[in-house]
Amino acid sequence: MSGVRMWTWVVVGTCAGAVVVPGAALAAPVPTPEADLAFHGTVVMEGDKAQVRLTARNNGPAAVMGATVRLRWSVALAAAQRLPARCAREDERTLLCGTGALAVNGVGERLTVPVRLKERPSQVTLETDTAWSGGTVDKNRANDRLKVLVLNTGDAYAF
Repeated sequence: MSGVRMWTWVVVGTCAGAVVVPGAALAAPVPTPEADLAFHGTVVMEGDKAQVRLTARNNGPAAVMGATVRLRWSVALAAAQRLPARCAREDERTLLCGTGALAVNGVGERLTVPVRLKERPSQVTLETDTAWSGGTVDKNRANDRLKVLVLNTGDAYAF
């Protein structure tokens, strides 16, 4: 078979027309897996300290290899913080914390995040939302984008 060229032709198109392209066959796009992340927990504020206890849940239908929750405060946090190993600052009011892997219909480990506030406000607002969902798509953002008003009373406020 010397001197014989082998060609692979790929036809791409719809009823409106077709394009003939020399080369390898094109793979169909892989659908993005879908998961429904939800965050539930409590937050307590007393003086210039606040503590969030949060649990992530994945309502499926796909597992999540790992996710990141964003915790955004309405006031600035103190410059010095002792954060859990899986948390980092995004800016002066925001933290990002890893939830770990979440199985379908699975609940993650409880995440406890103590913070110091820059001042002693009488109240703050804490907003949560998913910053990263491990490559999945979450079409129901109502249960991971939450906002809770927290009074400086030492009482726990649930979200």
